[in-house]
Amino acid sequence: MTADQTPHTFQVDLRGLVDLLSHHLYSSPRVYLRELLQNAVDAITARRAEQPDAPARVQLYADGAVLRVEDSGIGLTERDVHSLLATIGRSSKRADAAGIASARAEFLGQFGIGLLACFVVAAEIRVVSRSARTPAEPPVEWTARDDGSYTVRTLPDSARPEPGTTVHLTARPGSGEWLTEERVLALARVYGSLLPYEVRVGDQPVTDLPAPWDRAYPSPAARRVALAGHCQETFGFTPLDSIDLHLPLAGIRGVAYVLPSAVSPAQRAGHRVHLKGMLLTERADGLLPDWAFFVRCVLDTDSLRPTASREALYEDETLAGVRDALGAAVREWLGGLAAGSPERLEEFLAVHHLGVKSLARHDAEMLRTMLPWLPFETTAGRLSLEEFARRHPVVHYTRTVEEYRQVAAIATAQGIGVVNGGYTYDTELVERLPEVRPGTAVAELDADTVTAHLDSVDPEQELALSAFLSVARATLDPLGCDVSLRSFHPLTVPALHLDDRAARHEQARAEAEERADDLWAGILGSLRGSAPRARLVLNHLNPTIRRIGSLGDRELAGTAVEALYGQALLMAQRPLRPADSALLNRAFAGLLAWATHHGENDA
Repeated sequence: MTADQTPHTFQVDLRGLVDLLSHHLYSSPRVYLRELLQNAVDAITARRAEQPDAPARVQLYADGAVLRVEDSGIGLTERDVHSLLATIGRSSKRADAAGIASARAEFLGQFGIGLLACFVVAAEIRVVSRSARTPAEPPVEWTARDDGSYTVRTLPDSARPEPGTTVHLTARPGSGEWLTEERVLALARVYGSLLPYEVRVGDQPVTDLPAPWDRAYPSPAARRVALAGHCQETFGFTPLDSIDLHLPLAGIRGVAYVLPSAVSPAQRAGHRVHLKGMLLTERADGLLPDWAFFVRCVLDTDSLRPTASREALYEDETLAGVRDALGAAVREWLGGLAAGSPERLEEFLAVHHLGVKSLARHDAEMLRTMLPWLPFETTAGRLSLEEFARRHPVVHYTRTVEEYRQVAAIATAQGIGVVNGGYTYDTELVERLPEVRPGTAVAELDADTVTAHLDSVDPEQELALSAFLSVARATLDPLGCDVSLRSFHPLTVPALHLDDRAARHEQARAEAEERADDLWAGILGSLRGSAPRARLVLNHLNPTIRRIGSLGDRELAGTAVEALYGQALLMAQRPLRPADSALLNRAFAGLLAWATHHGENDA
């Protein structure tokens, strides 16, 4: 048996390849115009590398059925046409084909897909070109159809008197809207407004140079107004401020706009990136550090690499370096506000404190700069830690919002200063306050600390209520909750539910032990510790507590305690366990039955 060693050539199904491009590689058919502009700009760049004084213009004409694109670029010979246009995947920017290796870095295209993308909207592509290198050669015409066939022929000199290229697209059925003058002009302005050469659609200019961030303005105020207008036009919002992005070593110029309202850190950023003037993407990811989610960037670069579709950035060391440098520019802007514009900084932090808190966690310098300004929820209102620490010798904090809600009203009345550390990053930042403000005492608030600040009840009065307290403790013991009696303000609060992480952990362990089989119950039982339990603190100053304490009916007193316990949970906005919900329902039904029974007797 002999093997067939004859080499074979791949057969390309052009229709299938066009479908792949339109549905998988490119996000929209509109990229066809970007490819045309890109080829034209690269052709002009190639010609100017040899002839610096050569004309540089791109002209587009559209009528809904046919689009014509003319450029004054390097042009092609008949040999170039056979070599480049008829071979899928070969780039006209290759050094061996173009003969200008030194100019390659100036080209926009790097992947050789070129005109093939135009089949997304065109049934036929006709290219008429004349080479600037060999102007004596006649013009050449290349005509290709979406069935994969093409023809090449030479034309008389009158068909293209000057060097350059003209591309004619004939619309596919149903794609005529993409070739109307209005649509072509809009797309050309989206993709090509920052291109370095003159581009026109009909008699309408497309390019608008210099870029808004590089223009000269009569004053800083005029510049801010102009950039705000550019932001509104580009992103649809008026920014709080703008941040210049100038990285000469990375070939980056642009601006970052600060959002006027808070956004989720998980929201997709949507930065606009131009590559050598051509719009690459309107949804660039990874351009800035994650903490800088409060800005939207628009910039032009000549150093970042595009992906194969030229609609996103390639993640590499260069992008990582640019990301760090752009993050440093945002940090420098924040430091400038802290040093010279405290009013603007407060306005910014009122909206975007979360992003700055995220940054301060990992950046020691930014922690020192921004922590005194960052707002926190406290029992004294919304304050910076600096101001709060001046008012309170010990900065107490809670780790969860639920813990803060349990104690906020009572702590305020007792003069205890508490910071709500339950929001994102807040606990970590409060704990680092002594780094910025040496000598400041920071302590986590627990149930014992709160109870210690409440006034004790006269022993005789507590002794008189001993029978009631015994009923209360017996009622709540199955729920893992102790009962104590104190006097505190505000007196309108009848009972206060207090627990901490250790108490909740012990409670969860006990519940798991009840549900477990014998083996796991034994294991969980061995983990039982001496952790404090939750406690219900009854307010002796409250009239309701005094009346309940004088009840002679032990069953009714127990029902009242259950109701007080449930109310305290609800006031603390704690999530209710099934046992808690059952207790509330039982207490409500018991009190309702008691009230109804006594109402009937009275009647």
